[in-house]
Amino acid sequence: MLARRRLARLARHLALGLCAFAGGAFANAVAGSSAEANPQAESPYAAMGQLGRVLVTVESDYVDPVDRAKIVNGAISGMVSELDPHSAYMDPQEYKEFQSDTEGQFGGIGVEVDARTDAITVLNPIEGAPAERAGIKSGDRIVAVDGQPLGGTSFDKLLKKMRGAPGTHVKVTVRREAAKEPLTFDLVREIVHVPSIVSQMLAGNIAYLRIKQFQEHTHDDMLRAIGKLRAAASGPITGVLFDLRSNPGGLVDEAAAVADEFLTEGTIYTMRHRGVVVEEASAHGGGAFADVPVVTLVNEWSASASELVTGALQDQKRTLVVGVRTFGKGSVQTILDLPGGAGIRLTTARYYTPGGHGIQADGVHPDVLVQPDGDAKASLRESDLEGALAPQGASTRDAGVVVTYATSTDAGAPADPLSVRVIPTDPSSSTDPVLKVGFMLLRDRLVGHGPIVR
Repeated sequence: MLARRRLARLARHLALGLCAFAGGAFANAVAGSSAEANPQAESPYAAMGQLGRVLVTVESDYVDPVDRAKIVNGAISGMVSELDPHSAYMDPQEYKEFQSDTEGQFGGIGVEVDARTDAITVLNPIEGAPAERAGIKSGDRIVAVDGQPLGGTSFDKLLKKMRGAPGTHVKVTVRREAAKEPLTFDLVREIVHVPSIVSQMLAGNIAYLRIKQFQEHTHDDMLRAIGKLRAAASGPITGVLFDLRSNPGGLVDEAAAVADEFLTEGTIYTMRHRGVVVEEASAHGGGAFADVPVVTLVNEWSASASELVTGALQDQKRTLVVGVRTFGKGSVQTILDLPGGAGIRLTTARYYTPGGHGIQADGVHPDVLVQPDGDAKASLRESDLEGALAPQGASTRDAGVVVTYATSTDAGAPADPLSVRVIPTDPSSSTDPVLKVGFMLLRDRLVGHGPIVR
């Protein structure tokens, strides 16, 4: 997630989750030393000399001529990616796409997709975007882009092919369950704005608020959504169902501002670099939802900034957390600009909840665990990633309540919130167990204004 600018304007903090979306750089001042004073084995110039020798050898002896820029970029990328799963070198094109993701707009066709399985499935065509106008629907499976089939390239490359300069054409081929043959759409790319907020009023004047990711203007969008919710309510809002499921994270400034709307005082998070607190965010009075009962919904894909917000509200006893343990992405990345338009995403800190819980490789533990009654399929989490940072200050919290549901009657699993376009006005009859439990806790007044009723 990107954090507030400090020290240097060119650097930005980020705590990204799983998605393809991520001043103040940390620096160690070394007094009274120089490269010449270091033993040769400790000097970075010795390593650069070895890199240069390998480069010369490859250029002179490789079977075919090589592109020097390509192999140097590969060397830099490998060096940074060896650190942990979230540090990365980005060439100019990758950096440009990365910046578009955090801004919430880009040139493309306007579809939200799920590429976590062996297919690219359209979850939602964005309203008013080229894909929706052309007739692409939720559930369509993308099988080719510009004639390039899925089996012939990686998911990432295929997704990138759908992006491009506004006004340019791209052909997208999909398979639809009701159609016998694949359907091909010739689309013209446009600047697409990805909304981060979904909101609506539920029965009993309970507000449903979902944040898909934390991007630029998410807090402003949230305040506008709150205004619409209040206008649609038949009286005072009695509770907030705050849905952060499958939220991969994003901008930490926006996440902290969102958390502040539920709090009146106290710490939101602390950021620590090599064990030292380097930043602390605190709440202020006057939050829009500071005096309303809250239930927060999470799942194993809730990561990074969404875990920061959830952990803050949970530790401040402002919410009951419902769902399963979150992903566990508790590290902070600093974004550094490089000459030529490239950039580095470098892990520089860990963040902690107000109670000192380090989310890294542990996640946020729910107060109410909602799980299937059979053996649940193990989900990939941060701790499973090769090279992941080890946990520090892990939580000892256990779920106070465990709710199980029968997969045979509840459609097999909780509905993926990314694929749910319309939330029922009365979720007590929903086939989404997590949504159902959260709503009923608020409806039956089992969550109070103060400490959580467990």
